Amino acid sequence: MKLRISYLAQVLCLSSVLTLPVLATQQDPEATTSIEHKALVTSSHYMATAANPLAVEAGRQVLAKGGSAVDAAIAMQLMLGLVEPQSSGIGGGLFMLHFDAANKQLTSIDGRETAPQQAGPDLFRVNGKLLPWREAFVGGKSVGVPGVVKSLELAHQLHGKLPWASLFDAAIKTAEQGFVVSPRLAGLLASGWNPGLTGFAPTKAYFQPTGQWLQAGQTLKNPAYAALLRRIAKEGSAAFYQGDNAKAIVNTVQQASVNPGKLTEQDLLAYQPVQRDAICIPYRLYKVCSMAPPSSGGLAVLQILGLLAATPVDKLKPNSVDAVHLISQAAKLAFADRERFAGDPDFVKVPVAGLLDAGYLKQRAALLAQPEGAPAEAGQPVGAEPMVPSKAIEFANTSHLSVVDSQGNAVSMTTSIENAFGSGLMVNGYLLNNQLTDFSLDARLNGFWVANRVEGGKRPRSSMAPVMVFDQSGQLKYVTGSPGGSRIINYVAQNLIAVLDWGMDPAQAAALPRFSHRNDGLVLEQGTVLEQLVPALKELGYQPKLGDLNSGIHAIERQGAVLQGAADPRREGAVAGE
Repeated sequence: MKLRISYLAQVLCLSSVLTLPVLATQQDPEATTSIEHKALVTSSHYMATAANPLAVEAGRQVLAKGGSAVDAAIAMQLMLGLVEPQSSGIGGGLFMLHFDAANKQLTSIDGRETAPQQAGPDLFRVNGKLLPWREAFVGGKSVGVPGVVKSLELAHQLHGKLPWASLFDAAIKTAEQGFVVSPRLAGLLASGWNPGLTGFAPTKAYFQPTGQWLQAGQTLKNPAYAALLRRIAKEGSAAFYQGDNAKAIVNTVQQASVNPGKLTEQDLLAYQPVQRDAICIPYRLYKVCSMAPPSSGGLAVLQILGLLAATPVDKLKPNSVDAVHLISQAAKLAFADRERFAGDPDFVKVPVAGLLDAGYLKQRAALLAQPEGAPAEAGQPVGAEPMVPSKAIEFANTSHLSVVDSQGNAVSMTTSIENAFGSGLMVNGYLLNNQLTDFSLDARLNGFWVANRVEGGKRPRSSMAPVMVFDQSGQLKYVTGSPGGSRIINYVAQNLIAVLDWGMDPAQAAALPRFSHRNDGLVLEQGTVLEQLVPALKELGYQPKLGDLNSGIHAIERQGAVLQGAADPRREGAVAGE
């Protein structure tokens, strides 16, 4: 395939000052304030990377004791829930890919939240009127059954090496002794994005202990979280899903002063994570694998790569008009399919095989060379059923961690409570998710059911996309993933192209300027060289906007006997190994 026009020479000659629409930062609680380059980290034995240095250190300590990749991931998640409460925690859910190096076996755990059994298509209707999303996410209605604790327990039963209780030590100690509030946490609090932080007394008392928001540099303790972790360490997941903690969750959700919800103790008792087959696609000389639905993220990322497989994207220059155009058009087509077909496969038929079929992708790829125009329409893959597009909103408050242990086993895990600080409801020192607003709030459109509608026991569609890449001999090549709401799909796909097509190392790929197309228009990362491409992109029909594209790539690449790792410079992440 050949792109119609190359504008690179024109772009390099531009000298005029451009004035463009800038996306309003108050609409994005994860807006980036600065980007600093982070160096590539190398090691020979093991490596961990995540969104907070304390979480990375917890993982490093576990790996140094001979712990498995899963052991490290558990310790890291428990710490993230403490020090990065805006993004993830035991009140939320996760998707985990695990690679068993000895057996060359890839498995996955779906720890996504579920809707209460009493929830139905009209969950977010009050007096016959649909709640706006900004009102719907606060309080009890939006809370799904948390999946993190049972999922981590299952992962440990399958792949753990160190004792379960020992993995809680670092988080318990830090919660009792206190941790330093990071600039990111303080900034998100000060933004006032989530009204639940001041609307619910326990949450307000924790984040405004003196009547003012916590400030960066302050020491914060969380004895309630430490006490619950001690119980889970001793009793297992039953300490979370039964007894006093379960009663506290149900009372908090059902008695919420805003949007009381339907969650019951039986919902908590019945929750089970699901082991699903990962989905994979060949790309260049590699096999790229990710999560199956209800993660739409893995499916869309693989579609983007499949659409680009027969194109010369590997010959194009990063940050060029041609590269941005080609990748954006692939993303546009993938998002059109995602909106129509993705959902919980236990409730709706998701035509995964049809969407990843080589013939279908080749047919869709014929559309890539067209100029930007109207939003793309979904295709007609084999196995598709009549559905209408879902317009659920997903925000960027998610976290990703990547781990490779000394035996070569690996974890790629994306974890979330959805919006910044979730539902705003706090129980025993942790926040409850608002993942039910990842469903389409409206269940029927134009007489058709929406695939991603609310149903009791159902898991909402997600964009989380943990990824692993394997070489031709089946050896692990790359582990990556990102937070970022529905833009996770763009971030992860571009990260893979940077490494697999353009030969960048993980640090170079993590720092690469971002652009995003979700079948709703092109956004370029402001303050980067991509701004210079605007005139040429306009000639191709785009109306680009500038905005903060706050990716959070945490990636590890194996190069022979050496591990190379990187944390996205847009966030507070770190890498450690030995």
